[in-house]
Amino acid sequence: METYNDIYLRARKKLRLAGIAASDMEAKLLVARAAGKTRGELLASSRLYVTDEKIAVTVDEMTDRRVKGEPAAYILGEWEFRSLPIIVNKAVMIPRVDTELLAQEAIKLMKQRGRQARMLDLCAGSGCVGLAVAAGAPDCRIVLADISEQAISICRANMLKNNLSRNITAIEADALETPPALLGAFDAIVSNPPYIPTRDIGGLDVSVREYEPVLAFDGGPDGLYFFRAIATNWPALLKPGGYLVFECGAGQAGFVREIMESSGFYDIKVYTDTLGIERVVAGTRIEN
Repeated sequence: METYNDIYLRARKKLRLAGIAASDMEAKLLVARAAGKTRGELLASSRLYVTDEKIAVTVDEMTDRRVKGEPAAYILGEWEFRSLPIIVNKAVMIPRVDTELLAQEAIKLMKQRGRQARMLDLCAGSGCVGLAVAAGAPDCRIVLADISEQAISICRANMLKNNLSRNITAIEADALETPPALLGAFDAIVSNPPYIPTRDIGGLDVSVREYEPVLAFDGGPDGLYFFRAIATNWPALLKPGGYLVFECGAGQAGFVREIMESSGFYDIKVYTDTLGIERVVAGTRIEN
């Protein structure tokens, strides 16, 4: 009979041999999910024998899926973003640590705007950015918008999971088109849009290219298609002095700044992530 630790060590070995960098963490997550335990509970019971044989079988199956390239987040059905559990499936991209900078800066801006400030999270995907802002600035009001009906369903599930339905709503909207009527005015529009150039998609890691939705990362020929459309069509929803805040890819910040300047934004700031990449660009709408 195996202990929980035996099952964990076997899973970790498989993941390491497959070249998965986070093999230690992912093996723990897989075993904890199969056993119905938190990571803390798993650690406390690591030396106990596993009486339910289905647990080992489930871990082996999940590990095999991971070795074939399927992201751990999809296998688990959720992923953590700024300490929030975020439900994910193949209809939405997996929240990245890179994107926490976007949420961090959005929280600061919403706190500056004060009580009842409104923010639009455009191209929301799982809703992770808007949810993080709602949790970090609880007096604000958030609208999550995405073109995908499946993504909006996941947003709503995440609102319920994190007890944030009180100050968040979710709607279907196409970021490439003019805004829907009656959305109202916002203090900030925040977006992590698709920004991978179409020509680069074939070179992405298999875990992204074959599992995550192309709709969520294909940014057109130069990767800037969505930035141009949003900066052109959506600022009409911003209150005077409101903010437009983008996440962008490595090497894109200068181009995004130019797009925002040509659309009438000023006081444009660029924020660098922990790897030194210019990741977030924010600008202010000119006050009439």
